Amino acid sequence: MALQINATNPEHPVLLLELPWDVPLEEWPDEYLVPLPRGISRHVVRYARAGSEVIAVKELAERPALREYELLRDLDRLGIPAVDPLAVVTGRVDADGEALEPVLITRHLGGSMPYRSMFETTLRPATMHRLMDALAVLLVRLHLAGFAWGDCSLSNTLFRRDAGAYAAYLVDAETGDLYPALSNGQRDYDLDLARVNISGELLDLEASGALHPSVDPIEFGMEICARYQSLWEELTRVSVYPAGKYHFIERRIRRLNELGFDVAEMQIEHSSNGDTVTFVPKVVDAGHHQRQLLRLTGLDAEENQARRLLNDLESWMATQDDYAPGDPLAARPEVLAHRWVRDVFRPTVRAVPLELRGAMDPAEIYHELLEHRWYMSEHAQHDIGLDTAVDDYLKNILPKARETLEPTTPG
Repeated sequence: MALQINATNPEHPVLLLELPWDVPLEEWPDEYLVPLPRGISRHVVRYARAGSEVIAVKELAERPALREYELLRDLDRLGIPAVDPLAVVTGRVDADGEALEPVLITRHLGGSMPYRSMFETTLRPATMHRLMDALAVLLVRLHLAGFAWGDCSLSNTLFRRDAGAYAAYLVDAETGDLYPALSNGQRDYDLDLARVNISGELLDLEASGALHPSVDPIEFGMEICARYQSLWEELTRVSVYPAGKYHFIERRIRRLNELGFDVAEMQIEHSSNGDTVTFVPKVVDAGHHQRQLLRLTGLDAEENQARRLLNDLESWMATQDDYAPGDPLAARPEVLAHRWVRDVFRPTVRAVPLELRGAMDPAEIYHELLEHRWYMSEHAQHDIGLDTAVDDYLKNILPKARETLEPTTPG
């Protein structure tokens, strides 16, 4: 059987042909590999470079490789945070003509690390809480979409900075299943698997001496379940309000938006005597601020980043002479947003030299600069301006930030 590359993008097969598919993945020469931290896996996994991209290559049988490839594509269409599937390579043979296992190829998520790697370093309690929140949100988003993971673990989850918090991404969908909706039993089973896997990995790290003494493996697994349950309840509970108090419904929707979820459909029922109103958010999806920022500016950012950038955009718009909400003759928000990207966002980001940015994407850089401006202005008791904040950030903050963003894996 000839070598076959099934890819999502017609450009990828050309780049992938340069890799040594006739060599078992475990024996690939160092010249093709990229030394990045990775979690434990039942399969051989390596990071490699294909053109300008870093990819993750995993050896597994053809049927599960194709199945996982399609599941990851489904999750991408649903807007779920997961690694991007690029290709499946089949028909591999070695120099002696012996068959080699197919491989699944995904795009490495820039600036990310496996959760397991994070717990191998010194971890502050505040960082632990952010990690737990991010993982709980990921599980809720998966379950709302009807996806039962079946193998949530610290090794199968990536974290990435998102404006001071962490965003979690699914890495391995091999054991997952996608349904129209999940029953409570399916959710509970998936959550219990996550608890056992996460606590088990932490116990393993504790036994090796790599886990920080402040982390209790069992309590950590239970805490993620508790945070998941609280978030699920907030997103799916039925609310009963007095008739005529429709601002209560608006308040509930705003609270969901603040959690990063958008009410895409709702069910409102009046009681038979008209005294109460029952409100049920039927379908909720994540990414409210992401979609708004993308629609206005074309910028694709994480949810917390998008929220912060939108706040800055709105503040800037209020200073413009042609900003007059409700006035048909005034500039439209999209026009002002384009001007903000051109005159404010891009020049500010470009003020940070490319070689100094490290793993930070433009939205994260801009968020960091806004935070620094706020702290400096608070200390000075007046607005110090973005240019001054950028100068000070480059001199005093960026070196320390890069150390945090690019942690090293213990030897």
